[in-house]
Amino acid sequence: MSTIHHALVLNLHQPPGNLEFLLDHNPWEAKEILYAYDRIPRSLWGYEDVGRVHLSLSGTLLETLSSPEFQQRVYGMVDCGSLLWQLQNQSIIEILGTGYYHPVLPLIPVVDREDHLHRWQGVAKHLFWREQFNGFWPPEMGFSMELIPLLQQAGYRYVLVDSEHVEPVSPMRWEELRYRPHIARHGDAEIVVIVRDRDLSDAQESGMEFGWFENELIERTRWCDFEPLVTTCTDGENGGWFRNTTEGSNFWTCFYLELMNQARGGGRIRPTFISDYIERHGVHSEVRVREGAWNTGWHHGRDFTQWTGSQLQKDALARLHAVSATFHRLREGAIAGEDHDPADWHALTEAQWRLLRAETSCNFYWGEEWVHRAHTDLDAVETALQPLLARPQPERSLPT
Repeated sequence: MSTIHHALVLNLHQPPGNLEFLLDHNPWEAKEILYAYDRIPRSLWGYEDVGRVHLSLSGTLLETLSSPEFQQRVYGMVDCGSLLWQLQNQSIIEILGTGYYHPVLPLIPVVDREDHLHRWQGVAKHLFWREQFNGFWPPEMGFSMELIPLLQQAGYRYVLVDSEHVEPVSPMRWEELRYRPHIARHGDAEIVVIVRDRDLSDAQESGMEFGWFENELIERTRWCDFEPLVTTCTDGENGGWFRNTTEGSNFWTCFYLELMNQARGGGRIRPTFISDYIERHGVHSEVRVREGAWNTGWHHGRDFTQWTGSQLQKDALARLHAVSATFHRLREGAIAGEDHDPADWHALTEAQWRLLRAETSCNFYWGEEWVHRAHTDLDAVETALQPLLARPQPERSLPT
């Protein structure tokens, strides 16, 4: 019987200012979240031979955890500086790249996507002391094929996508499609696609015993004539399964500890890094990925319904695109006109980060509850740009 390789992927994200808000208004929930983060490296200590976890940390979460003021405030609950240091351990943790403000990338203006990727890499390279991140986690697993050139240009080797949106270019069996890496192409660009098993990920999110998981993997991969890669992806700090602080009653001490012990004892399921699997087993086929996201709550992830379902959400997204177009027109004009006025560039810098923050997925996810947050930041963008907008704009000559 062949080895079954398991890639565990956890998404860690907090909206801007959320942990600070919870500390003021619901301190126990803030502690649960911080303990969930701190539990990750602690659970892997002493298991460097078998422990393998992929983590995606949004830029806003990294911004909070690395803030001296925040670190001082929560010291005694969690030592955030030590936590960030422990997450650098490449024997047990592979850090995945993502978008800084956690946007659903296919929903935001094309011209803003690169800024999210570059901004995240800027802070992550500093905090994790490395220049290269092999894998990319699309926030909310929101993916479209047109992202491939951007991800390749940013240096990513593979991207995580949800199983419900993957279809083969050439015929292949169900287990081949789900449990092997594939190539996806857009124009001349290509990237390796790693398929998240939606059913097993749902179980990981809600809670499961190792015995059930082991049996399920054996049955699902029974007809594989290759060593399969089974990938499960969920949030890593939401829900009682990850937040429970009782020993033996959470994901790490009830489930993953037994998985590591079984792997150390010669069990069939072996935790693995995706990069290591690709190096050893390669990539064998091509797929297309339909536009979509992962499933959340009662939503299936198709058509990005979670973020575009109401008219208020649609209106906010439309305004976001309009404000973004204005910002980029003014910035390009400043560059072309060789504007050296510090006040202008201060205004453009202020407008840019507010624009990117307005694109945070959470602003659009909670029905209509947080849409006002996007508008607040877009108001700030327009205020910052007002001095530039008030000036006469150079006329553009018509093409002949």
